[in-house]
Amino acid sequence: MNFTDTHCHLADAALRENLTHILTAAREAGVGRFIVPATRPQDWQDVTDLVQRSSENPLLGNIHIALGIHPWFSDDVSEPDFRHLEQALKARPTAWVGEIGLDFYDKTQTPPQREWQIQVFSRQLAIAQTLRRRVIIHNLKATADITAAVKQTGFAQGGIVHAFSGSAEEARMLTKLGFKIGIGSLLLNPNARKIRETLKTLNDTDFVLETDSPFMLKKEINTPANILRIAEIAAQIRGVGAADIAAITERNADSLLRP
Repeated sequence: MNFTDTHCHLADAALRENLTHILTAAREAGVGRFIVPATRPQDWQDVTDLVQRSSENPLLGNIHIALGIHPWFSDDVSEPDFRHLEQALKARPTAWVGEIGLDFYDKTQTPPQREWQIQVFSRQLAIAQTLRRRVIIHNLKATADITAAVKQTGFAQGGIVHAFSGSAEEARMLTKLGFKIGIGSLLLNPNARKIRETLKTLNDTDFVLETDSPFMLKKEINTPANILRIAEIAAQIRGVGAADIAAITERNADSLLRP
């Protein structure tokens, strides 16, 4: 079985120090392709360096990157950051835009803070549309505003709504706009019932697999090798074999990564 981890932060310090071992374990689990997003301008060079290092380390040979500004860091964004992002993307024709999105989990956020998040997200969607790039979207308690921003900006390049935790209805709203649903490490939590119910309802063409490593697990550092565990649980939920999940999600990842 072959797998793609469609969301892993391989440039994060928690993984970077032991990256060869982590990638070797991933390869043994069948994970041979990775999509690596950035979260803020300070990360863009580290993520880009992974691609440059692939000539020295064959385990890095099938890495795809995304450059963007995560909503957690939107307060620090200024106009030059958008110009910098556009220039960085033009220099890397295969890079996606990500990790971008909206996070309205914190109820202490003020209306102006939320509005600025939406503006930062919309500007990055507009850049992605102009350059015809896929996006990776972080969505927490913000599906309605995300769909509104996608429609308002005319974004139509598709991508992934990662680490999905919402309802089947929310998933349908997003797949209708051309997005794949990122099914990930929430499945490793047996108490995460909503995502299990949502996964049952998705069409085969609707989802991809991810870990969001090194994050999401409380008692251990998450790594891309956990894709195999995620696939096995997804197979049980959908009543198919793990090999079927591998085939389905690889086709979906292929469709996104084709030029």
